[in-house]
Amino acid sequence: MQGESTGGEPRNLDTQVLEQLREQGIDLTSLACCTDDDGSPVRVVCVAASVGEALDAMGKFTRDQVVMVRVDQETVRKLDAWVETGAVKSRSEAAALFIREGLELRDQELEELGDAIDAVERAKEQLRKRVREVLGRDG
Repeated sequence: MQGESTGGEPRNLDTQVLEQLREQGIDLTSLACCTDDDGSPVRVVCVAASVGEALDAMGKFTRDQVVMVRVDQETVRKLDAWVETGAVKSRSEAAALFIREGLELRDQELEELGDAIDAVERAKEQLRKRVREVLGRDG
């Protein structure tokens, strides 16, 4: 079955894509030429889900949190274009969809920063504790 390893364990999409590319003779892990003109690494992005699949997945979550964000006119134009296609019902739904997809796209980077984020949170708590001590406040 696709999506499972030979041991019955589910494989993630990244692994599946890398394996399929290797079967076609493309090994992304060994490409030395994958840098931009300025020497920075080129990010290879494979988008597998259609907008419909992404909307179906998003429908599994309750959208009960409000995030106000300012965007430029071009972004509004594109959100409105998605509404016009009928794929989404509103700017809000389109924005929620693309925010979710963008965050998923950058999930690995955030995971790599997890230890640093945890360290910042611990430092903030130590600061709050010290402020309570200095100001003589309990809690």
